[in-house]
Amino acid sequence: MMHKEILLVEDNPDDVELTRIAFNEAKIANALTVVTDGAEALDYLFARGAHADRNPADLPSIVLLDLNLPKVDGREVLQAIRANEATRTLPVVVLTTSAEPFDVETSYALGVNSYIQKPVDFEQFVWAVKQVGLYWLVLNHPRTGG
Repeated sequence: MMHKEILLVEDNPDDVELTRIAFNEAKIANALTVVTDGAEALDYLFARGAHADRNPADLPSIVLLDLNLPKVDGREVLQAIRANEATRTLPVVVLTTSAEPFDVETSYALGVNSYIQKPVDFEQFVWAVKQVGLYWLVLNHPRTGG
């Protein structure tokens, strides 16, 4: 089975590094592709702009999406993913610092698969990211067709 990549949409370099550490500790072999704002996430997923040479049919296994992003926020990214036929069923997990009920409800209304508040504690953050990776990349059986 080919290991598809994980797309991490995160503007905080510390959280990017913690995510890398967590996946490494969980022995998750999938490549981690990082984009640092919502506009680049959309360009990557839809193979446009700086990512125009990428095959748009080669989608990641999962998108880990922060909500508070520069240029285009995470809610708009999620909305664009769900509005496009090619990416509509792509698993998206919001991984954000916000526990605001509005953010949680809006994310689910826009079609997020899971919403996780980033723990502040290092060990808890690593544990949470490991669990996300294990569930979505090992235990979950994704849809094979549209």
